[in-house]
Amino acid sequence: LKDAKELVEKAPVALKENVAKDEAEELVKKLSETGAELELK
Repeated sequence: LKDAKELVEKAPVALKENVAKDEAEELVKKLSETGAELELK
């Protein structure tokens, strides 16, 4: 919970870097379903 709070307070932050496009798109899909706002770079 502490780690999650720190991420929220520091937003925006990179959650993952240097991942395959397919993996990144799947992560975006899953997090978007929870209401997260994401940007894929």
